[in-house]
Amino acid sequence: MSLLNIVKKEVKELLTPATVLPVVLMFIIFAGMGNFFGEAAEKAKEMPKIGLACNDDGNASKIFVDVMKAYCNIVTWNNSIEEVKERKGFALIEVPSNFSSNIENFSKAGVKIYWVINDIGIANAFPYETIKNIIEIAEREIANNILEERKINASFVSNPINEEELTVFKEKEIDVSPSVILQFFSTQSTTVPIIVMIIILTSGGMVITSMGMEKENKTLETLLTLPVKRSNIIAGKIMGAAIVGFIIAMIYMAGFGYYISSFSGEKIDLSEYGLKLDILDYVFISLSLFSSLLAGLSLCIVIGAFAKNYKSAQTLTLPISALAIIPMFLIMFKGFASLPFSLKTIIFAIPFSHPMMAPSFLLLDAYSIVVAGIAYSFIFSLICIAIAAYIFKTDLLLVGMMRNGKKLFWKR
Repeated sequence: MSLLNIVKKEVKELLTPATVLPVVLMFIIFAGMGNFFGEAAEKAKEMPKIGLACNDDGNASKIFVDVMKAYCNIVTWNNSIEEVKERKGFALIEVPSNFSSNIENFSKAGVKIYWVINDIGIANAFPYETIKNIIEIAEREIANNILEERKINASFVSNPINEEELTVFKEKEIDVSPSVILQFFSTQSTTVPIIVMIIILTSGGMVITSMGMEKENKTLETLLTLPVKRSNIIAGKIMGAAIVGFIIAMIYMAGFGYYISSFSGEKIDLSEYGLKLDILDYVFISLSLFSSLLAGLSLCIVIGAFAKNYKSAQTLTLPISALAIIPMFLIMFKGFASLPFSLKTIIFAIPFSHPMMAPSFLLLDAYSIVVAGIAYSFIFSLICIAIAAYIFKTDLLLVGMMRNGKKLFWKR
């Protein structure tokens, strides 16, 4: 049996309907959620339908009405809540007869708002917030008009301070606010760690469960009796799991990417300040991801060797899950640079963390850390492969662990 035949065998055993269907279902869920939020965002941009009943003909009320007409779809001018309901309006706003006179006498002028809830749901909350924002716009317009009548510079009174923002970041002066830079890096430190986590959990879990199923079905015992190098068996399992893991991870990420894109606003471009990834950077990211995946699958081969059956294999996937999830959350919410030295050492020792951090390091031209992470992951892989090769050359794969008193021994 050649290496290619082992890879085909692993792919065939792992790429089953029971494996693919849940992933396709998750893709549909993510895509559906992304489509839902995308439609909600588009709906929020539409002019809300309202009814407007103005009982005042003063200057302030005219300004108020003009703003409402500019930003809202007026479905009725009558003081009828029933008409608003029939035409799927969200509110009826009533302007009293003393509206303008109160404002001219520097008294608070009131408007009465009758809110109409047509349906209950997250998406239905957007129009109500939009209407409140439009009312605030009308308030500012009325205030500016009063100031202009008294020959006071309205723009100066409402905004007397002119802010000029310069952010010093990594010895560079960037004329944007810190929130823009943090938002730019957050896209790198959110999407990439999730991608890596999904790939590691999917591929690693498959390797461990595959080992457990092969022991339970006696397939592994048959495979070890064939005239094939044990190193080919290890390589075949790693390559097969990597292929299936990438396929499933891409399905996941296609749906997840559509979901994330529904929240993304205007793309932030800081390339003029040197904050961009070029072709060489993407090569380093690919090498980091490959070395990390190789390290993860090699570790899973070693862990999977101790799985006695499919049920025990499910338990053995927990360490891999923890090693993938913990650095993901720390990198997403804390950042590597702000961690204490002890946590930095632990995060660096986990090979899965390096592709999660690689894009941010490359944007900051910290190539040495990325190269060190790639080298470490390859060394980690070689150590795990050597341990796995030793296990495959012995009878440890075919023996069970028995408990005798307080001691554990290998039963041949």
